[in-house]
Amino acid sequence: MSRVAKKPISLPKGVEFNVSNDQVTVKGPKGTLSLAKPTGVEFKVDNGVLQLSAADPANVPMAGTARAILANMVTGVSEGFTRKLELVGVGYRAAMQGKDLSLSLGFSHPVVFVAPEGITLATPTQTEVLVTGADKQMVGEVAAKIRAFRKPEPYKGKGIRYSGEKIIMKEAKKA
Repeated sequence: MSRVAKKPISLPKGVEFNVSNDQVTVKGPKGTLSLAKPTGVEFKVDNGVLQLSAADPANVPMAGTARAILANMVTGVSEGFTRKLELVGVGYRAAMQGKDLSLSLGFSHPVVFVAPEGITLATPTQTEVLVTGADKQMVGEVAAKIRAFRKPEPYKGKGIRYSGEKIIMKEAKKA
């Protein structure tokens, strides 16, 4: 058995875990997430603790992967995930237009990003964007899409960066 799959997942109050024929569903206060049931992985719930096990040695890696994904699903439906982006550059601004995000990034036009279902965008200040949701993979994907509009460049550091991200600066050419 893999070390990751051996770790139990504690289900907080208000989180329901259901296994049907082909789907695993986790339901909580922040929403409902589902996953296709992995083959060769068995689930056991005792007193609010979820334990995974592999049916045979060939399925041990899948048990570890399924455990990691299910732990993220449980955290997502109970607490949620947040990713913070910072806009660095003169004139770079972010504003909400209803549920859409409008970005001024030095182009001749504003860039409008429509948030997918299950993701909430917020702008606490003009240079910060918060991406929140229950699905960890979706939150990361949306943050990466927003960052891709204007990645940080290595000479001045201007662009959209993750909060706490270090940009390795290059030295400019000397005359």
